Amino acid sequence: MVLFRGDVKCKSLQRRTSISVILPADNLHFLQDSVEIVPKPYKTLYLLHGLYGSDDIFLANTSIQKFAEDHGIAIVIPCGENSFYVDNQKAHAYYGEYVGQELLDITRNIFPLSDKREDTFIAGFSMGGYGAIRNGLKYSQNFSKIGMISAALITDDIVDYVSDDNVLRSRDFYESIFGDLNQLKGSDMDPKHLIETADDIPDIFMACGNDDFLHDKNVDFYQFLKSKDIDVEFVEAPGEHTWEFSEKYIKEFIKTL
Repeated sequence: MVLFRGDVKCKSLQRRTSISVILPADNLHFLQDSVEIVPKPYKTLYLLHGLYGSDDIFLANTSIQKFAEDHGIAIVIPCGENSFYVDNQKAHAYYGEYVGQELLDITRNIFPLSDKREDTFIAGFSMGGYGAIRNGLKYSQNFSKIGMISAALITDDIVDYVSDDNVLRSRDFYESIFGDLNQLKGSDMDPKHLIETADDIPDIFMACGNDDFLHDKNVDFYQFLKSKDIDVEFVEAPGEHTWEFSEKYIKEFIKTL
């Protein structure tokens, strides 16, 4: 197993930004004195963190590194700031373009990653769950499966928010990310609109805790997907908006790849 942490220069963001990359490589079993070779190029999961996170947060809060090794899959974790992984034209910070296309190009050029759609997946937790569905659909030609863990499916609600000191409830904050909130519905930042307009929808996996504050939003989106005859698996289980829940169901998602 190889862990790479470093910076890449990207056009989409007009700057350098950090990434973490887990490669299964040679799985060396010291006690058995054996080496398990994972075939190259590697299947790859692009994994998106939540609000307040960075590319190292999954490494710090989960055992995803060992799990990736055991399942022979590469994982690329970009730093998404608090961007919701959408394109912010005013800031020239095109995070959607970055995680949907440019990051794939960069990492495939550096590491032995498969360029096949059937070997390429995108998933995320909370804000990253929203980023996964938004960009998994917008760049559906690149991804064969989308994983949404406790996804922040908030675009139907934030139009009614007002100014607030708490960033999670602040209309000003969301306007700085999404722009005019009155124009959000029906745009390429509206997952329901993307479902209705995407050419080739990837398979979708969803999981959300029964006691998660985002539970009702996830149920609503699942019901919307079913009404459109979309191939989706939804797991409702005991749990809240926690790292424990995130780790468990990111691993469950990886098992399906």
